[in-house]
Amino acid sequence: MAGNEQVTGGILAGGRGRRMGGIDKGLAVHEGRELVAHMIERLRPQVAGILVSANRNLDRYRAFGYPVYADERDDFAGPLAGIARLLEACSTGFLVTTPCDTPEFPDNLVQTLCARQQQTGADAVVVHDGEQRQFLFALYRRELAASAGVALAAGERAVWRWQEQLNLAEARIEGSAAAFANLNTRADL
Repeated sequence: MAGNEQVTGGILAGGRGRRMGGIDKGLAVHEGRELVAHMIERLRPQVAGILVSANRNLDRYRAFGYPVYADERDDFAGPLAGIARLLEACSTGFLVTTPCDTPEFPDNLVQTLCARQQQTGADAVVVHDGEQRQFLFALYRRELAASAGVALAAGERAVWRWQEQLNLAEARIEGSAAAFANLNTRADL
């Protein structure tokens, strides 16, 4: 079974921030602190350690005290590239990923994903909030690094299409759509 000591948290902050006018979304200020700070605070008690995927302002992300990894490619290949890079860097059996812009995600996210993984033996478990899958909130076996790399090399960019190729299970977190709401615009901040 995956437990907290076997899970590394991965925060995906490597995007272009197009919907926010190109700003580095993880460093956007929400309620007086950068979004990535909110994510770290929420994720830290749930995991053994944290890794950050970022492609800009690496020193600013490193200032939060966690390892920061840029994508292998410099073309902003999307969250799948970040997931692939974090899976390569992960030293625990599992990696749980979150986007950088969803500071209200559940305090029991990792526990819920791990319980579902134990029930199913799946290689990956993705959150379903009762309305839709939340593709970036997922638990992965570290061994999936190669699979993610192959998908990227083949031109895949959609996390959900890659996930569909895996031994995948869903973890239902009913009535939680608001908890997974992304802050996608300056007005959302």
